[in-house]
Amino acid sequence: ESIVTASPQRVEPRCPYFGRCGGCVYQHIDYEHQLALKWRQVKETLRRIGGLKELPMRPFIPSPVEYEYRNRITVHVRDGVIGFFWRESNKLLDIERCPIALNEVNRQLAELRASRPHDGHYTLRASGGPRVFTQANDGVSAALLDLVDRLLSSATGTLIDAYCGAGLFSKRLRGRFGKVIGIDWDPHAIAVARKDANGNEQYIAADIEAELGVQLSSIARSSPEEKRAVIVDPPATGLSKTIVESLTKHQPAQLIYVSCNPGTLARDLATLKTSFRVDSITPLDMFPQTAEIECVAHLIMRKVRDGE
Repeated sequence: ESIVTASPQRVEPRCPYFGRCGGCVYQHIDYEHQLALKWRQVKETLRRIGGLKELPMRPFIPSPVEYEYRNRITVHVRDGVIGFFWRESNKLLDIERCPIALNEVNRQLAELRASRPHDGHYTLRASGGPRVFTQANDGVSAALLDLVDRLLSSATGTLIDAYCGAGLFSKRLRGRFGKVIGIDWDPHAIAVARKDANGNEQYIAADIEAELGVQLSSIARSSPEEKRAVIVDPPATGLSKTIVESLTKHQPAQLIYVSCNPGTLARDLATLKTSFRVDSITPLDMFPQTAEIECVAHLIMRKVRDGE
């Protein structure tokens, strides 16, 4: 199909696989317009699913670069084909280079192709660091840390960092809190977090659902007046009912919810808003050219007795 009249927001995609590859969906759209589309998507999702009428939406935090930002990719190998899945298909598309990946990652892709690998999937990383979860866009990851730091600038007492991984948020904020408790199911990530832990840091490899409830209950009993803060950074499936119940039962003074899925964020906020006031929601463009959206919701404990 030919384009009769191009939209002012239309640009030429940089990737020869665009339209076939299932990764990027916005390469044909000007970057500023991409951000506007995603911002509206977050807003409508929170209204429709979360029932949030008054939305304290903050401006989109953009990526400092639109291409060559991914510090890791996972490619699949099947019958000599090396690449990503076709859009809406389980068929593999052979990829020689990914324009949204860092040059170092693309060099590793070329080396993988030359090695004639066995069938399977291969994660290619720009750094030789520990094999634990990290954000894929270094520039936006730094902005995310700065944002969470600002949002918790008045917080003290104890910080519980659920889904802490290797301690991305805990390490940045440990100097502000009397105690930092990181919880994650991955023992390898917890081992990395413990390597340079200070005396006020405790990292626990455990079931996050159960351990978060234990820690919140313990703090509520031992220090009922302490103003504690909680950070949750769950996978795309969002928070479980058990975790939501723990948060509403043992309300922290402040809750930071880092989400990679506006739909499950909206679902969880629909319940959490009865116990917390949604102070702000900030979207971040962790994955330019794609439909993926990162959001940070800042929630503050409601003082029900005061009629808030």
